[in-house]
Amino acid sequence: MTERIVEAEGLVKRYGKLTALDGLDVVAEPGQVLAVLGPNGAGKTTFVRTIATLLRPDGGSLRVAGHDVRREPEAVRRTIGLAGQFAAVEPALSGRENLEMVARLIGQGRRAAHANSTEVLDRLGLAEDGDRLVRTYSGGMRRKLDLGASLVGSPRLLLLDEPTTGLDPRSRVELWDAIRSMVERGTDVLLTTQYLDEADHLAGRVVIIDHGRAVASGTPNELKRRVGRNVVEVHLRDRLELPAVANALSRVGEGEPEIDESTRRIGVRVGAGTDPLREVLAALDAVGVTPDDVALRPPTLDEVFLALTGRSTEAPADQEAA
Repeated sequence: MTERIVEAEGLVKRYGKLTALDGLDVVAEPGQVLAVLGPNGAGKTTFVRTIATLLRPDGGSLRVAGHDVRREPEAVRRTIGLAGQFAAVEPALSGRENLEMVARLIGQGRRAAHANSTEVLDRLGLAEDGDRLVRTYSGGMRRKLDLGASLVGSPRLLLLDEPTTGLDPRSRVELWDAIRSMVERGTDVLLTTQYLDEADHLAGRVVIIDHGRAVASGTPNELKRRVGRNVVEVHLRDRLELPAVANALSRVGEGEPEIDESTRRIGVRVGAGTDPLREVLAALDAVGVTPDDVALRPPTLDEVFLALTGRSTEAPADQEAA
């Protein structure tokens, strides 16, 4: 049986009267990205800090690559790399100097530090910029370099705590490519994020946590099927048609339609199959509206998350702040 890279069972962590992790069960198999999703305050960062041995659990068990975080913290630290929500690099040094400094701090000799730093710069697409001062780097380049600092020690598991926070869309996509490259080269990744599309693009498996407990897990497609509803989206030509169409769709869909006035789009949840699409088209014809576009699609992870937790990722949990 393949050894699990992370195995948490009944994990508990308290901050005084607040319970951040309340019997959390999470398993990460090797060879994939595991995305841990949850609203603000659900316990995502507390979980990462516990894996990284920065916090000691108050109950339950947690093993990383077979090592118990309580009894073998040093072995766990040798197994992992950690990149937090903000790039922790020195702007007055070059990219290469940043990586070599980290490599020396973890005990590598000068030659090994130089060789490993060169390899990481190449892997992350920073080879041509490695000798530039970091203060000249873009935000996305700094985040890549921060990942590189976590990789010079060749960790088996890389912990990424909301790594694309504050990045523009192009930098986010570049960082996603870098993460995929790491996994292809044998680095396992545990990722926390509030961006549901990020999990959809990167993760082989997703765990959704709420109030410190796992409420669902599976592949992105499995979670979407679990919700059991498709969505019909209607794009209208005229914003003035929105009220009449919303009223018509409320009679054929499940729940109230969601209206986006800025894009003139209306979405409504429907059952499985193609029959609901025909019903929507008939409803549009009945009110004399010809849309620009009508599409039937599966639910997004955002919609799955909302269905399972009752709120969006931006909505804070009410019990803890980690």
